[in-house]
Amino acid sequence: MPSKLSVIAGQYSEKGIKEANEDSCAIRVPDEPLLTSKGIVVAIADGVSSSLAGREASESCIRSLVSDYYSTSETWTVRTSCQKVLGAINRWLYGQSQNVHHSKHGMLTTLSAVIIKSTTAHLFHVGDSRIYRLRNGEFERLTRDHHRWAGDQKSFLSRAMGADVNIEIDYRSLDVEPDDLFFLSTDGVHEFVRTQNLIDLITTDYDNPERATKEIVKKALENGSNDNVTCQICRVENLPDLDEEEFYRQLTELPFPPPLEEGMILDGYKIVREIHASTRTQVYLATDQDNGNKVILKTPSVNFEDDPIYIEGFLNEEWAGKRINNPHVLKIKESSRQRKFLYYVTEFIDGMTLREWITDNPLPNIAEVRHILTQIIAGVRAFQRQEMVHQDLKPENIMIDSQGTVKIVDFGSTKIAGIQEITKPIERNQLLGTLDYAAPEYFQGESGTHQSDIYSIAVITYEMLCGKLPYGESLSAKKLKRVRYQPARQINQNIPTWIDGALEKGVLLDPVRRYQTLSEFLFDLTKPNPELARFGGKSIMEKNPVAFWKGLTIFLFISNIFLLYMLSQHMN
Repeated sequence: MPSKLSVIAGQYSEKGIKEANEDSCAIRVPDEPLLTSKGIVVAIADGVSSSLAGREASESCIRSLVSDYYSTSETWTVRTSCQKVLGAINRWLYGQSQNVHHSKHGMLTTLSAVIIKSTTAHLFHVGDSRIYRLRNGEFERLTRDHHRWAGDQKSFLSRAMGADVNIEIDYRSLDVEPDDLFFLSTDGVHEFVRTQNLIDLITTDYDNPERATKEIVKKALENGSNDNVTCQICRVENLPDLDEEEFYRQLTELPFPPPLEEGMILDGYKIVREIHASTRTQVYLATDQDNGNKVILKTPSVNFEDDPIYIEGFLNEEWAGKRINNPHVLKIKESSRQRKFLYYVTEFIDGMTLREWITDNPLPNIAEVRHILTQIIAGVRAFQRQEMVHQDLKPENIMIDSQGTVKIVDFGSTKIAGIQEITKPIERNQLLGTLDYAAPEYFQGESGTHQSDIYSIAVITYEMLCGKLPYGESLSAKKLKRVRYQPARQINQNIPTWIDGALEKGVLLDPVRRYQTLSEFLFDLTKPNPELARFGGKSIMEKNPVAFWKGLTIFLFISNIFLLYMLSQHMN
């Protein structure tokens, strides 16, 4: 049997000499599928002792983190999920501190958390609780205390949950190895037990972390700890087994469907006709026999029946589509019937592709193009909110229905941040999408980002207005150094210079100089931006400063020679 991520963990907490225990801690090891998609959470918090509501703050922080983290989207990275959750917790703590009941001292707490997902540990830290790692006998501290010293002997927390409306959270990620041990503690423990004592106590009860944490707390109290005492141990027992044969078996649990023809019935769907076929997929119009509704069936190509990378991509396409609910993104349908083959079902769109619209509208009205673009951007934003990069935006993958509603209809190349964090026994392809619309960074071997999708959208917009590509041809790694933007106004004189400038900025080869947000691009296509009102969007000096200064130098050199000649003629 392939191994899954598993840990041996324990924790212990006592109030010590204090009247109440203001520490909180929790460990959660979820069942599948959350174990794979979200991982294991180990978290500890120490309510600030100067705060009357310290205990409530630490308990709320730990309880909310452990519950809310697992409610975040599976498409998000661990970092995004945790930062959103911790940001919300911090704002709640800060808001509670403004209430009359808590206003005197506030609801403040430290927080340290380790989230182990796949083969990576993600660390989040605020305050002076600590995270250590024991690996091959080396006991390493992984966090730094957020302290501010006031004199030689006294220090204060410089950062805590609930101290301000915004919080800066330390984050780092580490590769995990089998037998790695993470130790978390509040200052009532690590300030009163020496490092070597901690190592000895951990290793003595190596296979019994619950007992080890009790012995560590006991030692801290014996050494005179004057604070609450809490610690946790989490030792990695197994990491996910990267077995390619087992991985392939899981991917191929459902066989590829046979070739489908008109009148055939597949799991209760009657085939009406084939709509589209390529070397990678087939798309069929079908009727759901339960209700008579028209639907679309998308099936994988038998050419890739033994290709695990392709099969994983096909499964991810359905998985991603089910997690997006937006009127401008094709809806993936759930079926009450059990599938016997690998395929998925979507809504039927009665309309045309954007490619057909471009063909039918060679010189369109700018307002109409803007209306279509607004809807495309709304759909792409739905991907961005789920931390997805579409990676293959093109006119063929965009539909306009009979009511004029625009929908993105293909997710086969979509990169999902949360899935990328899960280690697999196969190397994922670096997908370029369709060459005419693929961002330049793909050709340089870089990973796709939201700026890559912005490039594709800008190319589509340029093509809607001009009927051509902004660089006149498809790009490639060799062509990047010699291609030049073709001003849209040279093709369509109805385009204002400021829209031309926005288009050029949208398709800049350097993603850093390109638009960073879709809203900024759309705004500049809607209202004149003085910075883009010059021809081509930028001055010659901004476009190519080296060429500008070379030209200026040559001009000045020739001018000086001419002046010297005129001066010599005058003297003669």
